[in-house]
Amino acid sequence: MSKRESGSVRAARAIVAGHGDFAVGLVSAVQQITGRGGTFRTISARDLSGTDLEQLIRATIEEIGAHVVFTDLQAGSCTIAARRVLRDRHDVLLVGGANLPMLLDFVFADDLPPMEAARHALERGRAAITAVQGSPGKPSSGGGGGGGGAGGGT
Repeated sequence: MSKRESGSVRAARAIVAGHGDFAVGLVSAVQQITGRGGTFRTISARDLSGTDLEQLIRATIEEIGAHVVFTDLQAGSCTIAARRVLRDRHDVLLVGGANLPMLLDFVFADDLPPMEAARHALERGRAAITAVQGSPGKPSSGGGGGGGGAGGGT
């Protein structure tokens, strides 16, 4: 198995940018789950002006040859800065609202061109968003939470 196949050495294919430690946190999770965190270069908007953020995204695209930028918020400062970069970079795809299932899908689609892999990952990320509400009046079964056989009744 080559180093590329084992995941130990992998060139960055995309940027993950967001507020605070958003990008580092997501990429850390990707690394822990897959060993492929190196697929991404992270950018934090912390303490950066819009102009500084735009310049950093542009420079990072150039440095690693990225064709995909994942951001946290669709109308956040990272997305706005990336959209400014895209004005003259038609070879880069911006995906706003990134989540962990999306990035996991992207890292395993390394046989696809980056923009195609990102479009596929976008659909996976959308599909992974769910809401579950418990059923009222039904007791939980199993040993995880409460009661333990005591109580119940008058």
